[in-house]
Amino acid sequence: MPDLHELTLTEVAQKIQSREVSATEVTAHMLNRIERLDGGLKSYATVMAEVATKQAAEADKEISSGDVRGTLHGVPFGLKDLCATEDAPTHVGSLALRDWNPGVDSTVTAKLRKAGTVFLGKLQMTEGAYAVHHPSIAPPVNPWHPDYWTGVSSSGSGVATAARLCYGSLGTDTGGSIRFPSHGCGVTGMKPSWGRVSRAEAFALSETLDHIGPIARSAADCAAILGIIAGPDPKDPTALQAPVPRYLASINDGIRGMRIGLDEAYCSNNVDSNVTAMVLHAADVLRDRGADIRPITFPDAATMVDRWNDFCGADTAIAHEPYYAERKADYGPVLASLIEVGLNLSGVEHARIQIERDKFIGALNIVFENVDAIIIPSQPYSTPTNSFMDSLGAEEGSVERLIAFTAPHDMAGTPAICLPGGFDEAGVPLGFQIVEILENVALRQHLPGAAHEQMQQPEFLAAERNRFATILNRPPNRIEPQAVARIQRSDLMLMSSTTQLFSITMEGNTSL
Repeated sequence: MPDLHELTLTEVAQKIQSREVSATEVTAHMLNRIERLDGGLKSYATVMAEVATKQAAEADKEISSGDVRGTLHGVPFGLKDLCATEDAPTHVGSLALRDWNPGVDSTVTAKLRKAGTVFLGKLQMTEGAYAVHHPSIAPPVNPWHPDYWTGVSSSGSGVATAARLCYGSLGTDTGGSIRFPSHGCGVTGMKPSWGRVSRAEAFALSETLDHIGPIARSAADCAAILGIIAGPDPKDPTALQAPVPRYLASINDGIRGMRIGLDEAYCSNNVDSNVTAMVLHAADVLRDRGADIRPITFPDAATMVDRWNDFCGADTAIAHEPYYAERKADYGPVLASLIEVGLNLSGVEHARIQIERDKFIGALNIVFENVDAIIIPSQPYSTPTNSFMDSLGAEEGSVERLIAFTAPHDMAGTPAICLPGGFDEAGVPLGFQIVEILENVALRQHLPGAAHEQMQQPEFLAAERNRFATILNRPPNRIEPQAVARIQRSDLMLMSSTTQLFSITMEGNTSL
């Protein structure tokens, strides 16, 4: 049997629930791993060791008596540190919000707790889930290479999941914050349709743009998590009332006949050449597996990209209204600047953006009349270095370029998934997206669409001397940029508005 931490969420769940291993044993193993390794990776804001140990013991007792609550029963898990927990602090990556304590679980926390999930801790994030970490908080470190970006804002979720410091985690996505860490850390990140997952007692960046979703290592893992956290919630009237599909039921159905749209010009304009090549290769892989790859023209999303910050800023100003005036000195400059943008945005300008937003959603809906999904980059770069990201914004249009493939789908509320797509010349991961349309565009009442399954990565973090080579000042693994992906078996999951599931799995073709 491989090391416990190398098992996927669904694999370790099966072993726990068959009593091959105990939840207590697995939890102790993961807590020990966090203690040994997270000092360098900094993915956890709060480790809930006492809570986790107690939850694991309770899970073992219940499972031994034949009371299995569900797929995640006894499985160690990580929560993004904006999901309120009644038994642990929630800091939201901020000094100003360090005292935010609603005294209850968020709905997603409560659903995971009811399912018997073991909470390893709260995962580090950028301040308020915006663009950068608070100046006083050390950011998480990319386990593939410490000089490279982890993605934001769910940086700790991406790092902990990739580094095998949890079996799965929660992220949130407002402008790309599930998909960026998934791209940079080589994991699968799913942004469900807006409203599919309740946001109650999850501190908001933008009430109208925030999506909560899973970050994990496989399609099955993401499906298992989503099946627990999705669904109606009386505490969140914007949550979708439709029943939650059985996401794991058709995981092996395949993708033959699926109509997937591809706009080659859109995927190459102002995009790094190896990212474009990776997306086109992924499209070829899908075609080889039986998908119908169709040419499309993606609608003009420039206004969605250019005005995303203004639109988000207005919502952010509302979210921070109880704190900002009194605690302004505790805010980092970047989040404070976003709040000021929102405070200074006129009602007319906000309405103007909303009109353009509705037009874009309508244009996107027309594209989806002839396809079931589209394939696009997750970001225009190979995973950038930290120094590059530190200077982002100095060049006009650089921020807009970064969010060009993510922000429009938050503005539209469309479900999107970031899948691992191989590695660049530095040996750090690349990712691409599959996006689906809303079931009911006007009301944003839709079943989730997602496409996900992660590449079978090379053996990762199993032996510390190889896994943390860069952290230990050893040469990193070198992976040929041309080795994007090759098909091993079918496993790309796309949950359409009819709840049909399709799947594909890719295997990284690597050379060390």
